[in-house]
Amino acid sequence: MFKLFKRVSTVMSSELNALIDKAEDPVKMLEQFMRDMEADIREAETAVAKQIANEKMLKKKYDDSQGLVQKREAQAIKALEAGDESLARRALEDKKEQQRQAETLKEAYERAKADADSLRNKLNEMKDEYHQMKLKKDSLKARAESAKTKTKINRAMSGIGSDESKKGFERMEEKVLRYEAEAETSEDLRSSNRSLDDEFEALGKNDEIDDELAELKKKMGKE
Repeated sequence: MFKLFKRVSTVMSSELNALIDKAEDPVKMLEQFMRDMEADIREAETAVAKQIANEKMLKKKYDDSQGLVQKREAQAIKALEAGDESLARRALEDKKEQQRQAETLKEAYERAKADADSLRNKLNEMKDEYHQMKLKKDSLKARAESAKTKTKINRAMSGIGSDESKKGFERMEEKVLRYEAEAETSEDLRSSNRSLDDEFEALGKNDEIDDELAELKKKMGKE
């Protein structure tokens, strides 16, 4: 007899966390477990096929032996009808021998049939367990992928708001403030220079107005 999934049945019953603790890739390990189970099933199918073939062979030998028993009895009857008692006796003697062989073959056939039936049941159990494990594998695989994704997200988020990130933001903020201060200072300098030029320009304009005002007074005879 073979054991159900001798290589992987105990491992497949372990939880996902146990696999992670062993620093193994759960998805790859689960796929390997399924391949091992498939190999066990193929091995079991081969064993079942051989046992069924043995069962059929013994059944045929038993049937042939039983047929020969019936044949020898019919021959004995025919010999008696022909008045050949010696031939009838020889036929009955062989019939008895064939009966002993038939009984032996029957026992062997029944054992082979029982073994074949048992192996078939075991194979069906293996296939049922394989399908259950396949469903569990798909579930564990999804959980493993989800856990990996969460881990990546958590690691990425853990960097947000960290001391290093805060210091980096502070440095950038200082640079921005410095840029703003420089821009404001340059604007003040530009405004200062522009005001001085404007005063001189305004001074020139005032002279022109004074001249024009004097000319107007002269025309009006007020000067």
